[in-house]
Amino acid sequence: MNLIWIILFLVLAPFVGGLISGIDRIVTARMQGRVGPPILQPFYDIGKLFQKEKLRINGMQNFCILSYLVLIIVAGAIFFGGGDLLLVGFSLMLAHVFLVLAGETANSPYSHIGAQRELLQVMAVEPMLILYAVAFYIVAGSFTVATIIEHGALGISYIWLLPGVFFGLIYIFTIKLRKSPFDLSTSHHGHQELVKGLTTEISGPTFGLYEIAHLYEVVILLGMIGIFFAGAPLLCICALVLLYLLEVFVDCSTARVKWQLMVKSSWLVIGLVAFVNILALSLFW
Repeated sequence: MNLIWIILFLVLAPFVGGLISGIDRIVTARMQGRVGPPILQPFYDIGKLFQKEKLRINGMQNFCILSYLVLIIVAGAIFFGGGDLLLVGFSLMLAHVFLVLAGETANSPYSHIGAQRELLQVMAVEPMLILYAVAFYIVAGSFTVATIIEHGALGISYIWLLPGVFFGLIYIFTIKLRKSPFDLSTSHHGHQELVKGLTTEISGPTFGLYEIAHLYEVVILLGMIGIFFAGAPLLCICALVLLYLLEVFVDCSTARVKWQLMVKSSWLVIGLVAFVNILALSLFW
């Protein structure tokens, strides 16, 4: 069954992520009073990128983007294969380190600033991912996703036991999706101040690989949130839909903040909400 889930992730995740991105664009457009593109527009965009000429800044940039994609896929395979949550977090972190290196290899100042901001986003996100794994270890007695889901199916309600951890993960979800107010390093919409920031000097098929990696990562993040509703599939789907719509609303109704506020606010949420939740569990569970 683990192998089947891994194969399903490898094959279906880009299509699911692309459909989510297409719906995202349509909902964003309607909130702004526009019609918006067709739902399959993300697939058209990626297809066009692979038809463009293979221009590259240097070989190192291509290697870093390919490594970014591979590590994102590895993280998803571990997660949907029922593997270790800590390894998922470490794989995601290492993937974004390669993305930072890809930005630093270019000579563009926009790319360099975007890479530095991407590193700040990693600093803001990673503590929450570690606490996320620790919290499930305290409740389920294991870091493995398969065991956590089994305990959830047996009646353990994670959403009630881990409300602080859930809120903290939702908070960093905005950072991982590159949505306002935390779209500091790069953005999938046109309201980016630094041109395209981190991805300014990435184009053609290489940029297509980056876009595919983002589609994979969206599915992984939704899966990480879905664990809180293990044992209740219908509730899980409804919660994920509502949360993603909330992310789109926040994206459309907020302006980008400074990086200092992003780091301070994320660590404040992690410290006051997620860490307190874990401390209470370690004392009373």
